[in-house]
Amino acid sequence: MEQTKVILIKFIVCLIAFWIGLDLFFDAGVSDILSFAVTATVITYIVADRILLPRIGKRNTLMVEFILAYTIVWIFGSILLEGYLQIAWGSIISAGIITAGEVFVHQYLLKHMPERKTVKRKHRRFRQPSLRYATEFAEDQDPRDKK
Repeated sequence: MEQTKVILIKFIVCLIAFWIGLDLFFDAGVSDILSFAVTATVITYIVADRILLPRIGKRNTLMVEFILAYTIVWIFGSILLEGYLQIAWGSIISAGIITAGEVFVHQYLLKHMPERKTVKRKHRRFRQPSLRYATEFAEDQDPRDKK
């Protein structure tokens, strides 16, 4: 239920952003705005909120979401929209509004996100290092030294 709220909030933020960025300043159709909003909601939810937010934090995820929203509008805008200025300014305005709305979505997500369960092992001695190199040091035996 919590994830449905997040997706709905993201969709509403994307609708408002694309309405302001593409329809208010330029002439875009309702179908264009809805398709941009659905595409941006799905891609940013999966990539940014589910994968990147728990790993890299709020600030870095906001930067990634700005770039994702900008790229989505730029790529699909070049296919669906006609004017170069509409694509350029529409993508900048929309990405900025989406990023501003995502600040609140990320706060909500981090507050209500289920924590990852960590597996506790009985023996800490054999713990696998995460994202570190494991090295061993040993003394070499010289075959000439016989005791």
